[in-house]
Amino acid sequence: MRRFLAFVTVPAIVLALVTARPAAAQVSYGADLGVYSAYVWRGLSLTNRPVLQPDLWLSVPVGGSASITVGGWSSIDIGKYDDPNDDISEGGGHAGPDLTEFDWYGELGTTVGSASLTLGVTGYVYPNDFGLTSTSNTIEIYGQIGLSNVLSPSLSAYYDVDKIKGLYLEGSISHDIAISPSFTLTLGALAAFNAGMGCEADTGGNCTVLSNFFDSGFTHADFSVATSFSAGSLSFAPVFHFQVSSDEFTKFNSPTKVDESTKIWFGVGISWAGGGGDEATAE
Repeated sequence: MRRFLAFVTVPAIVLALVTARPAAAQVSYGADLGVYSAYVWRGLSLTNRPVLQPDLWLSVPVGGSASITVGGWSSIDIGKYDDPNDDISEGGGHAGPDLTEFDWYGELGTTVGSASLTLGVTGYVYPNDFGLTSTSNTIEIYGQIGLSNVLSPSLSAYYDVDKIKGLYLEGSISHDIAISPSFTLTLGALAAFNAGMGCEADTGGNCTVLSNFFDSGFTHADFSVATSFSAGSLSFAPVFHFQVSSDEFTKFNSPTKVDESTKIWFGVGISWAGGGGDEATAE
């Protein structure tokens, strides 16, 4: 869960935290913690230094294969990122550690044959007085359809109903490669598009409206390699991302690297899930 605003002193703007969920046959709950080298959301570098991203969630079955999930996700700058030549901080770099973003969310998910369907809403809250502030708080609705067949294709759509009123689309595929009976790599590819979230620049190149991207159209492609393993009741999901950027905003990697065609970031998601009073193994 995450979002952005056109940069003033700091560019604003995931990938989503790698999470695990137990089967939805009963009430379930869990806690996740992402530890990443940077916070890159929808191709945009929001913080280019290490972050912690905790998540708490609760899922309740509502009949058949459907369930309602509610939760809260946040991003925390680990240090005080205030070097004007190298650092990007969602909170403006004035404190560390610093809670820079909190996102509440609720979604309805179900399966129909080999397809998984999700409808949801999320709210973005920025608690700091610098960088992204409460003036950027907004609400977004989203939907996703995914297929469990070859290449596991999925299509996601997000629409900002508050501040920007624009559409963001992602299409992705993934494929598992069994390296050994106990070790599998997941290769992923994602392409993203913006419709209506552009900045509407004036003659001086300055954005005249709140925006997530500079232009409409293709914004970036993301290629990832991930794996997962369990240790006791915890699930670990290391991931590595390589991005090819197209939009002017996604090309912003640091104050001194404002027109970079690629970026790299990596980290690990740590998850625990339970349900019905019994410990559940994360998927």
